[in-house]
Amino acid sequence: MDFKLVSDYAPMGDQPEAIGQLVSSIEHGSKHNTLLGVTGSGKTFTVANVIAELKRPTLVLSHNKTLAAQLYGEFKNFFPENAVEYFVSYYDYYQPEAYLPSTDTYIEKDLSINAEIEKMRLQTVATLLSGRRDVIVVSSVSCLYGAGNPADFHATAINIKVGQVVSYKHFLYKLVEALYTRTERDLEPATFRVNGDTVDIMAPFGEFGNQCFRVMFFDNEIEAIQTIDPVTGQRIHTLDNLTLYATNLFVTTKERINAAVQQIYLDLGKQVEFFERAGRPMEAQRIKQRVEYDLEMIKELGYCPGIENYSRYFDGRAAGTRPFCLIDYFPKDYMMVVDESHVTLPQVHAMFGGDRARKENLVEYGFRLPAAKDNRPVTFAEFEQLQGTSIYVSATPADYELMKSEGVIVEQLIRPTGLVDPPLEVRVTVNQIDDLIGEIDKRVKNDDKVLVTTITKRMAEELSKYFDRVGVRNRYIHSDVDTLERIQILEDLRAGLFDVLVGVNLLREGLDLPEVALVAILDADKEGFLRNVRSLTQIAGRAARHSQGNVILYADTCTDSMRYAIEQSNRRREKQVRYNIAHEMLPRRAQRSGTGQSALLTGRDTSEVNLTAYPIAEDHYAAVADVQKNYAASENIDALIDKAREDMERAAKSLDFLAAAKFRDRMYELQKLREENKKR
Repeated sequence: MDFKLVSDYAPMGDQPEAIGQLVSSIEHGSKHNTLLGVTGSGKTFTVANVIAELKRPTLVLSHNKTLAAQLYGEFKNFFPENAVEYFVSYYDYYQPEAYLPSTDTYIEKDLSINAEIEKMRLQTVATLLSGRRDVIVVSSVSCLYGAGNPADFHATAINIKVGQVVSYKHFLYKLVEALYTRTERDLEPATFRVNGDTVDIMAPFGEFGNQCFRVMFFDNEIEAIQTIDPVTGQRIHTLDNLTLYATNLFVTTKERINAAVQQIYLDLGKQVEFFERAGRPMEAQRIKQRVEYDLEMIKELGYCPGIENYSRYFDGRAAGTRPFCLIDYFPKDYMMVVDESHVTLPQVHAMFGGDRARKENLVEYGFRLPAAKDNRPVTFAEFEQLQGTSIYVSATPADYELMKSEGVIVEQLIRPTGLVDPPLEVRVTVNQIDDLIGEIDKRVKNDDKVLVTTITKRMAEELSKYFDRVGVRNRYIHSDVDTLERIQILEDLRAGLFDVLVGVNLLREGLDLPEVALVAILDADKEGFLRNVRSLTQIAGRAARHSQGNVILYADTCTDSMRYAIEQSNRRREKQVRYNIAHEMLPRRAQRSGTGQSALLTGRDTSEVNLTAYPIAEDHYAAVADVQKNYAASENIDALIDKAREDMERAAKSLDFLAAAKFRDRMYELQKLREENKKR
């Protein structure tokens, strides 16, 4: 099936030219391509048109869950008849296993898995293995972490059809091998129930949520296959064939489990011998006890806590080789779209180092076998080898993308709204705060909003206090402000509860604020990460959604970064103005876009998932404000920990990851307080 793009509007401005250049470049064999599109120019729509024309399975890579959810919503709307899948980390919260030698502290792994996202991950893999070509997978960088062997996942798939002769007992064995659980009670996802010659199976995922199938046998022949209502057992549809996939990405065969157990025993003996020769009997005893306990569980149950640390054995990989990941499930001619590439690619580059540092300590002190280091994200070099034809999408592509693209850089500078880039004006720092307050007053009279970006957190806080003293309604925001509170502050700004938002480096990618008419950049001449060309361009872009947008850079000297940012802004403005004059277009303010997360819930059971944003009770914020004072009693703390965990899981089930992160942080804070009380 081909991609079918559905939209109420056609490409306009320089979108048609950008689409044509990208399609032509890729068709002529260019592997690396850059789409340099200004903020609000419709880069996602351009990419959607490229996907529709090239007809290739596509992986859209984003640097965090929230932006991935937005992209998923947009692509789902563009391609309602095609397979648009969502693949992000399925942890509501995750505390990795670690050991801190300096304090002799072992931190046990703690996690909570979001069942809804796990289903979507399984659906993604099943769709890729089905052979469909009209597939778009929107993913965070979690797709580069270890996944099961595609060959094993495919081998454990159960393919049946009406009239097929298959052993009844063999069919049940295949279900168990695919990690389905037999039950005599009501069916739940990933379970099956046997009644005579009839087998009812609840799949872990499906096109319309959990799907229940009935397979009826006559002796060893499959007589009928039906979809049924799991409660009443009433037939819904009759099928000619059926494919059932494993209920877990990390599935393997019985033969591979037996071979893995033998190899683990051998490596355990080598590691124990290594520690004993080094005169470290404690580490030798520790690794022996831990691994033998894990092996007993694997032999009895087929699973143990931390089984991912043995993934190399189950995958059949040699020591040091990279793990399988989602990209291994794509066909060779797939296309990769890297959204906000100047942020996403450095994140991919850094993942391996952080994981390896933690694993080194666990292996060194006898908590894990050396094979644990092979359960890891891919290195950047391995990522490059896995890359298919790629499109780097960014308003400020980094040197890496520009170098890789070798001149194949497609500019998209015209906005469908007719808005032009805001002018960048440089002003001296003498009396800069008084000058800034005057500019703020002008915007406040028009009911517009202002962003002020500083160079340090302390400066942001002090400036906010000064604004309070002179009567400017404002708030500050930086990395020390809790995740959910940051989102609430932005909502309050849009709602008109205050006029000026002061921040450091959080006023950049993905911030959609059409109400902002002025962006003021303090210390613009302090060359560095916060004031390089890309940062200045991204920050200035926050004023690009307002028809009267303006940017003021307060500085005493004009750095190379400032000069280049201003030159590029003027070049873009000139082209945008010429286009508007030629097409008699008047600029209009951009409308605020939605989060796109509601599309994640489309077609799913709304009795289980709340389609609205997760509500946060007022009394919860009271608890946040003064935990130590109001909840010192251990029984109250225990109740609050349970409540925070429940709230976190419900928020995550609603796919409101920002709210879930807030409740997770509160749960950790309460747990820490409980431990402190026990020591008193």
